[in-house]
Amino acid sequence: MQGIENAKVDMYEYLPVPFGLVRYGVAPDHPEVKNCQDKFTEIATSPNFNFIGNVEIGRDVPLKSFTNHYDAILFAYGASKDRKLGIPGEDQLDGIYSARNFVGWYNGLPEFSKLAPQLDVSDTAVIIGQGNVALDVARILLQGVDALRTTDMTDQALAVLSKSRVKRVRVVGRRGPMQVSFTIKEVRELMKLPAVAFHPVDATLIPPDVSSLPRTAKRLMKLLMEGSRGELAQAKKSWALDFLLSPVQFHSSNGTGPPQLGSIEFANMRLVGDDAFDPAAKVERGPDRHSIPTSLAFRSVGYQSEALLGMSELGISFDTKRGIIVNDYYGRLSTQVGDENAAQPIPGMYCAGWVKRGPTGVIANTMEDSFATAEAIIGDWNNKAPFLGGGNGWESIRNEGLIRSKRTVSWQDWLRIDAAEKARGQPFGKEREKFTDTGDMLRTLD
Repeated sequence: MQGIENAKVDMYEYLPVPFGLVRYGVAPDHPEVKNCQDKFTEIATSPNFNFIGNVEIGRDVPLKSFTNHYDAILFAYGASKDRKLGIPGEDQLDGIYSARNFVGWYNGLPEFSKLAPQLDVSDTAVIIGQGNVALDVARILLQGVDALRTTDMTDQALAVLSKSRVKRVRVVGRRGPMQVSFTIKEVRELMKLPAVAFHPVDATLIPPDVSSLPRTAKRLMKLLMEGSRGELAQAKKSWALDFLLSPVQFHSSNGTGPPQLGSIEFANMRLVGDDAFDPAAKVERGPDRHSIPTSLAFRSVGYQSEALLGMSELGISFDTKRGIIVNDYYGRLSTQVGDENAAQPIPGMYCAGWVKRGPTGVIANTMEDSFATAEAIIGDWNNKAPFLGGGNGWESIRNEGLIRSKRTVSWQDWLRIDAAEKARGQPFGKEREKFTDTGDMLRTLD
């Protein structure tokens, strides 16, 4: 809106509430990360901005209909699915959860309000994957529940966590310490948890001359070598980073009743190449196997975007392998045509965030990426590049009755939901108590 005079922006959201990953993906004990909501709220107060919540594009309104009412369409809907391991037992046994679903559950995402994770079945939890989300899950499992009571974590999640039996968390990855994708901040927070100790890392996996490493890698290796403040012998809880293990199969326990996870079988991996400490080093599977007994596991191996209904009708190409909309890396949509797969731009179509470049990075990376797409739109407009037909946007969509039998939510409606959540949380000293059901959100507007 700042780069193009008199530009108007309509933002359509699947849920009745805004903020997406900030509201439902950021850990409750990281309130400072959610400060970007203040900037978003400032933008939303502009008379040139419309928030239209509770609308599923492609189902509640045909995607194609937008092309007749807008100059440009920007896709920024993130990654709604998580990647699976694709190994035996993954979908058959109780006690195996997606880290994405678990994070959504404790953050109040309506889609996962009925998850009911069984945290009382095992004193050991295994998290497969070594990214920041995996460490978020580990921290929530290990942190004392009293430290979370004043956050915006749902009461439902607090009740389940208060009954958790988990005393040890093992965060397992298929490569080594030099190839991990988590950040220093996440590890440091785990190291500082009171009454929680860290199992030492195998020293042979750490480069012998840490001082010669680049700054970020050097800081991370030193942190792993120093470990936690607490001693294992005195600590009530502990956690470990297990490297060079790749899951092969989930095995059932031999008990009666529903099939329950009993152990996880891993293949021992080995780093290959001239430099095993190269951050880009590859691994190969060895002949040995390793088993970890547990009745509780979390899969945290990445997210994945999906194509929206109606995209193919508009000639939009979606790369299912990478989980992104095909684009020129600046955010301009392009379609693959012809035998040589020559990319052809689609006028007036853009993308940003995870659906543009894949589910990597933190919120700051996504914001920078979005700024780059905005610059591409501004440049194209100023250079008089082809766009869509234009129109009156939401005003025309609403007046023509294109939204199919559904209550839409405006920004003013969201402010009422926001006030209701804050009022619900006030008696408990919380910033808010989120609604975990879209019906309850909408009933506050009646």
